[in-house]
Amino acid sequence: MQNIFSDEYFMREAIKEAKKALEEDEVPIGAIIVSENIIIARAYNMTEKLKDFTAHAEMLAFTSAVEYLGNKYLDKCKLYVTLEPCVMCAGAAYWNKISEIIYAASDPKRGFTMYNKPIIHPKTILKSGILKEEAEMLIMKFFKNKR
Repeated sequence: MQNIFSDEYFMREAIKEAKKALEEDEVPIGAIIVSENIIIARAYNMTEKLKDFTAHAEMLAFTSAVEYLGNKYLDKCKLYVTLEPCVMCAGAAYWNKISEIIYAASDPKRGFTMYNKPIIHPKTILKSGILKEEAEMLIMKFFKNKR
């Protein structure tokens, strides 16, 4: 019997958010935050729409989750995001003490793992590669259309 609350299930939900970004001509990155197998926040990149370079999917999801929980800490929550978080988003994850970060595709240019010093909280669990190909295809489609 397959666990419907698997990492793949939740990453598919983050990919749905990334597709919304693609439809709005934003870089297609989607994020969700899960608490006790319940999606408490959904977001996608809105940097162009909001004219705000900090409006990354992760940042918007963090804000929504904190509001939902009424607590600034997300230490019992998981972040699912279609692209490896940047340094800004990883820093925010550090401060909100998210318990787990699961990302689909790596970002060799701007991803936080390219830095030697750990940016995320020492208790945060990190997983990558979940539905990597699907997430990469969205990014490639976006940038192919821009060229």
